[in-house]
Amino acid sequence: MTVPLWLWIATIGGLLALIALDLVIVDRKPHEVTTGEAARWVIFYVSCAIVFGIGVWIFAGHDPGVEFFTGYITEYSLSVDNLFIFMIIMGSFKVPAIHQHRVLLVGILLALAMRSVFIAIGAALIAQFVWVFFLFGAILIWTAISMLRGKGEDEEYHENAVTRQVRRFAPVTDDYHGHHYTVKINGKRMITPMLLVIVAIGSADLLFAVDSIPAIFGITQEAFLVFTANAFALMGLRQLYFLLGGLVTKLVYLSYGLAVILAFIGAKLFLHALHEYHVVPDWLDINNWVSLGVIVVVLTITTVTSLAKARRDERKQVTA
Repeated sequence: MTVPLWLWIATIGGLLALIALDLVIVDRKPHEVTTGEAARWVIFYVSCAIVFGIGVWIFAGHDPGVEFFTGYITEYSLSVDNLFIFMIIMGSFKVPAIHQHRVLLVGILLALAMRSVFIAIGAALIAQFVWVFFLFGAILIWTAISMLRGKGEDEEYHENAVTRQVRRFAPVTDDYHGHHYTVKINGKRMITPMLLVIVAIGSADLLFAVDSIPAIFGITQEAFLVFTANAFALMGLRQLYFLLGGLVTKLVYLSYGLAVILAFIGAKLFLHALHEYHVVPDWLDINNWVSLGVIVVVLTITTVTSLAKARRDERKQVTA
């Protein structure tokens, strides 16, 4: 797949236009995002991703099209599992409801910018060294095992090294001052919790990239598709946060499903590397349609069983 420079520029320009539209319409006047508003924006962003994927399918061929949709679904599903962490961070910093949209928007934009660097490095390494597939596969399998081991443990937010360094860099006010990131109090410049929570969201999402970037490279090695799948997934994540709300806590089996998906993609990376070294036969190199089918089936099963369990638990509570 050959991607000319003008297409990169046009794509990034289009994404920036979507972000500007979001800022003008949604964030022009800070307010608490309603469920209906969030649902409309989720549909809008998903529709944009579908239209983009259809364009890739038509102009680049069905293989890149399948790769984009598979990567997009994988990145979006991994992002859903991360929403719970975002909720914990929001609660820890006591972010006012009217400012939560801006916190997510700026934080995720920072994360996308930093992810772009990881994607560029990953694409360059894969183009030069086949053994990188073994490394990415090992990361995904280890992440899958860690997700299974960590399931059931209490989730609690602890500030990471980046957030702690920001605290050391400048004093932080006790209260929010609208959507301002810094304020001057008694002649002294101070940062507000607004800036700190944005750093927390952005750096947390960057840590999530440790598994999501290798995962999508297990689906496609095209840097253009990796970047756009990540961009569309992250841009739709903000509104999904407000749409799902407490529902994300009911997806109790989602982590198990994501662990299966990560382990599957990790195994696929190992087989692909072995295929490149001519160690395994061609039929063992898993194609894109199989990958898409496995991911959709696993996500469907985990979502349905999670919601069924949530309903059973609610009935038990009512009966009790």
